[in-house]
Amino acid sequence: MTYLCSHVYSTKERSDMGSMAEKWEELSGKTNWEGLLHPLDIDLRKYIIQYGELTQATYDTFITERASKYAGASRYSMENLFTKVGLDPLKYRVTKYFYATASIPLPGAFITRSFSREAWSKESNFMGYVAVATDEGKVALGRRDIVVAWRGTKQALEWVNDLQFLLIPAPKVFGNGGLLPLFQPLVHHGFYNIYTTESARSQFNQTSVRDQVMEEVKRLVKEYKNEDVSITVTGHSLGASLATLNAVDIAFNGINKTSNGKEFPVTAFPFASPKHLHILRIHNLLDIVPKYPIIGFFDVGKELMIDTTKSPYVNPPGEIVSWHLLEPYLHGVAGTQGLGLLAGFKLEVNRDISLVNKEWNILKNEYCVPGFWWAEKHKGMVQQENGSWLLLDRDESRKRMACIFADKWEELSGKNNWDGLLNPLDLDLRKYIIQYGELAQATYDTFISERASKYAGASRYSMENLFTKVGLDPNKYQ
Repeated sequence: MTYLCSHVYSTKERSDMGSMAEKWEELSGKTNWEGLLHPLDIDLRKYIIQYGELTQATYDTFITERASKYAGASRYSMENLFTKVGLDPLKYRVTKYFYATASIPLPGAFITRSFSREAWSKESNFMGYVAVATDEGKVALGRRDIVVAWRGTKQALEWVNDLQFLLIPAPKVFGNGGLLPLFQPLVHHGFYNIYTTESARSQFNQTSVRDQVMEEVKRLVKEYKNEDVSITVTGHSLGASLATLNAVDIAFNGINKTSNGKEFPVTAFPFASPKHLHILRIHNLLDIVPKYPIIGFFDVGKELMIDTTKSPYVNPPGEIVSWHLLEPYLHGVAGTQGLGLLAGFKLEVNRDISLVNKEWNILKNEYCVPGFWWAEKHKGMVQQENGSWLLLDRDESRKRMACIFADKWEELSGKNNWDGLLNPLDLDLRKYIIQYGELAQATYDTFISERASKYAGASRYSMENLFTKVGLDPNKYQ
């Protein structure tokens, strides 16, 4: 039992789970989504958005800053992931992070490598996670759901022209073709290479990403073999391709089967997926990625098309990146009323429009939501006790020790016109000047320059909190 559905979305709504719990099998494709797509069923909207959010979490935790020695890793631990990215931490728990590498050259949009000599890995990238419904989540979802979420890339054009679309057999997924070897399925060479490559040079890819995922799913299936279980695989863009391969792999090779004869359903929700394999394709009308490659691959199954340009909240017509990002897809799923000149747009699912601007500037200015707002504070730079700044990608305390110049403050303040202190520049005077420069810098750090804010031109922080907020010693001045 393998149901494949392709789309791109994300939301923060977690209510009204009752009806979805009652008809989860139908929403997971048991009847091939008959009667649910046109018009788009409200519960299916929420269902798709739920898995879109689980996919978006792989982007929100991914460290893209190449100056960091952790570039290509997950910023947050498995225990804290859902809390840190704003998802319900009580519905699912992450049981495994998985990592990918490749034996062929890959576009920079896919593999992020650190500039640091102390890089956590030179070969591998965080590729996603496996999670399972908690006991509380099982009640809300109607069954014990195992989720495999694959990370992709947000850059639509960087890779579609660079990654070779050669078709090759996929024996690890489909076997050798059995009695009909000439009719065995062929898959995308680049995706299959990423999916199956291992590397002795990387401690994170002693086994391939395929084997990492399959072993964890197999373990969870065994652990929950006496319960009602579903396996849901989701991903976006490149991750959608890997999610589709993975879902077919799980079903074809019986990873969803238990020792006591049960066979758990496998559903794939790949968002903005390039053409390949058998999927229920869902994509944004102007997104170019689902149209690639132009030749050699064929559309199969059903398609749910959305058109985010119909949304009254976004700047028309948009651009290549905005048509492809996952958050706008989820906005589209929440509000699509179909295609055509007379089709409108209405948010049937009450999800925050601010999410549309999470990674791009898409919303109209009148909504006063700044673009690119999902960012690590100070880009991960943390001030140390001696006043220096270091790039630290994990949560750390920030304190600052100020220099005390009590013994010679009058001299440093120019009582002797700084005679003998300037050439060469006296060490204490250096620190003294820097101290007042930092106090001046605080006026910039607290100033709100974002014109979308109703407080533009004001101070972001109160007088009481100013020095603490900008990283200065709050005990020296008030």
